[in-house]
Amino acid sequence: MVSTSPRIGVLALQGDVREHLRVLTNLGATATPVRRPSELSDVDGLVIPGGESSVIDKLSRAFGMRETLREAIAAGLPAYGTCAGLILLADRIVDGIQGQQTFGGLDVTVRRNAFGSQVDSFEVDLEVPVLGPPAVHAVFIRAPLVEQAGPGVEPLATLDDGSVVAVRQGSILGTSFHPEVTGDARFHALFLDMVRARIR
Repeated sequence: MVSTSPRIGVLALQGDVREHLRVLTNLGATATPVRRPSELSDVDGLVIPGGESSVIDKLSRAFGMRETLREAIAAGLPAYGTCAGLILLADRIVDGIQGQQTFGGLDVTVRRNAFGSQVDSFEVDLEVPVLGPPAVHAVFIRAPLVEQAGPGVEPLATLDDGSVVAVRQGSILGTSFHPEVTGDARFHALFLDMVRARIR
């Protein structure tokens, strides 16, 4: 019998790790920080938090995590990336720093810091049909933008100008914004449903 309490790791190299752990735990998941390659085998899904994508990339290599992460995601480990996490899950990145790499998995091209610097952060209400009403109050902090998406990628939310800011492909979910800071746990709940569907 498969447990209905998925084991979710939160990549704990840098960024808003605690916020994700709290949301996931409140939803009934067994949430744990992940810092070492060996810990990936103990989780059913992985959240890659917001933070600084280039720093997380460098630390993943310093901790020997990068290749293990790439292989696990390519093998089907469900993953959810918020903000910097979305950048790290993208197959292609625009405006990354020199030498910046991603873990890949999402057939998208993402522009880093697409809306400008920290002072250009903003909040907006988004209609997300897959979640239903009410609208999602989204917080964008030095946020990326999905510029191109492959045929297997499902856009889940867009800004008024049509810019794609949330996507899903198979067992991978990505948002340009930070649901973990607003008290709206529906994206995390959606991810847990995706994880349960894979481990059932």
